[in-house]
Order: sequence, then C-alpha cells, then structure tokens
Amino acid sequence: MGKVVVMLSLSLDGFMEGPDRDISWHLVDDELHTDFNEYLRTVGAFLEGRVTYELMAGFWPTADEDPSNPTPVREFAGIWREKPKYVFSKSLDTTEWNTTVLREVVPEQIARLKAEVDGDLSLGGADLAATFMRLDLIDEYRLYIHPVVIGAGKPLFPRGYRVSLQVAETRSFGNGVVLLRYRRV
Repeated sequence: MGKVVVMLSLSLDGFMEGPDRDISWHLVDDELHTDFNEYLRTVGAFLEGRVTYELMAGFWPTADEDPSNPTPVREFAGIWREKPKYVFSKSLDTTEWNTTVLREVVPEQIARLKAEVDGDLSLGGADLAATFMRLDLIDEYRLYIHPVVIGAGKPLFPRGYRVSLQVAETRSFGNGVVLLRYRRV
C-alpha cells in the first residue's frame, strides 16, 4: 500500500511561495532536480489541486522537446506526462495527460487510491495539502528546505495544525538545500 506524501520546497521560515506566488528563490539545480526525479519515478500517481495542475500543464507536457532545458528537466517532463494524475477541482472539466478530475477530497476515496495505485501518491500544492492535513490523510512529508528567509508568503502548515512526526531521512545538497523527510508517528 502506498503513502500520501507531501513533496514541496520551503523557505527556511516555512513558506512554500512568496507574495504574488513568487518562487524565484527556489534553488533547483541539476543535482536537486535529479533527486526529485529519482523519487517521482517511483510514485504511483500525482495528487494536485487545480492551480498546481494548471501550472504544471502549462510547461511540462512539452518541456522535453526543448533542447535548451537541462537533462533533469527534460526527464521530468516524461515522468509527469506519463504518471496518473488526480486533480481536485470544482471548476475544471477537461484535462489531458492521464488526468482524472475529482471534485472533493473524500477520505474513503483516498484510502482506495492508496490501495489500488502501485506506489506513493505525491501530493503537491499548499491548499490541497491543508485539506489533506485537516482530514488527517498525510503519511509522510518530503520537504526541501531552501537556505533563504523570505519573510512572507503562503505557509505550508495551516495555523493550529499539529502532528507528531519521526525523522525518516535527511540529506544535504551542494546548493545548500536540505531534504527533511518525516513520517507520521
């Protein structure tokens, strides 16, 4: 049975994006992107909110066709395109690239997906993650902490959220980013 895994980049002060959706401070180089790819190659499906899906769909379907993109970027294009995606949206009606639209986060449906999908379910997007936190559906956090303090933005963890976690892995990258992987106790 797979796990629901939140995989996000965060500033040192806990923000996943700055004001106006700014992520220019993300330090994703070839080493870090290769690490993303190694893990994401093993997942069974992506769970995304509408905003995350639309951002992804705006770039990744053809990113491997541009020879100026670095190798890890081109590799991820194929990973994203081929993996099943479940997008949670009340407004999205049509999708492409192996995508299913789900209207609500239903715990029983997530349990079924965990049992049916071969591999982890990679959860992206702070709003969707907050819903999964509220419903107690997250099994693991895979957080890439970037060595920058941005002071404001969208935090990953909603105010008042509390959960006990156990360290599963830590790793440092050459660009100063640190992977902190935690499992639920």
